[in-house]
Amino acid sequence: MIVDSALYQNGIRILGPDDISDLVDIARASGGFVWLGLASPSQEEFDHIVGEFNFHPLAVEDAVHAQQRPKIEEYEGLTFFTLKTVFYNESNGAISTGELICFVEKEFIVIVRHGEGLPLASVRHEIETKPDFLKLGPFAVLHAVVDRVIDGYATIATELENDVINLETKVFSGKRQTFSQEIYFLKREIIEYRHAIEPLVVPLQKLVSETYTETPEALKPFFRDTLDHLMRACEHASGMDSLLTTALQADLAHIQVRQNEDVRKISAWVALAAGPTMIAGIYGMNFKFMPELNWKLGYPIVLTAIISLSGLLLYKFRKAEWL
Repeated sequence: MIVDSALYQNGIRILGPDDISDLVDIARASGGFVWLGLASPSQEEFDHIVGEFNFHPLAVEDAVHAQQRPKIEEYEGLTFFTLKTVFYNESNGAISTGELICFVEKEFIVIVRHGEGLPLASVRHEIETKPDFLKLGPFAVLHAVVDRVIDGYATIATELENDVINLETKVFSGKRQTFSQEIYFLKREIIEYRHAIEPLVVPLQKLVSETYTETPEALKPFFRDTLDHLMRACEHASGMDSLLTTALQADLAHIQVRQNEDVRKISAWVALAAGPTMIAGIYGMNFKFMPELNWKLGYPIVLTAIISLSGLLLYKFRKAEWL
């Protein structure tokens, strides 16, 4: 379905016919451009709306079926640009993604949105207040969209960082419980986040490269600034991923330490019981000839030996912090 379509001349939106092809013809004749927004179109809808543009079949297939990595392709003067939108669900801490697929030419830009797409109405309203920037053409629109998406990345990174900090605090709280499952699920969300944002680096680098001539020179500094923001977001995500890996290792180490403490305590109590058991076992044997059996002080001596041995072991184990 069509979300919005508009004709722009000298950075100002003007009224035009409803037919898309007529809008493009006017743009070509007047030096303006058309901005067309679509939301999750079917193959039939896409062919009906922009079929006259004769986009490359591979680009059309990607636009209709989505599920593409961020990338940039060139098809005979047409720039095909895709990027991921990312959303964070605070209720369950889950990351979900959508896609924006852009067809950019001198006289038009077509943006196809899939999934939980970023609402572009606010982007359109904001850039329409900057006619000097908008008159730079369709690539100015592409920059505004990419910049807004990357700003969204930074917001989500803050939310994820709060989750990482909270989980790190739990791991080092000293509680006798494991947080491995929580760490694993958060790490999985961060990996999905990284898969969405990191592949966008290469397409943006191409847009700002000296060899790519489609991007207006006046816009390259803006794209370079956006690329810098993206690089910082990628480094931030990588840092959080590494921090979670360290937290997971620390959590597993805490489990191992607690298990060792439990084993030491069990061993200490077994040793405390072993001494008296050994002595009592010796004197509990029913041999007829045992010289100590006739001693008048035999019982007190054995009892004193048991108490002394147990006391010595208890002192040693407590001194070694096994008990």
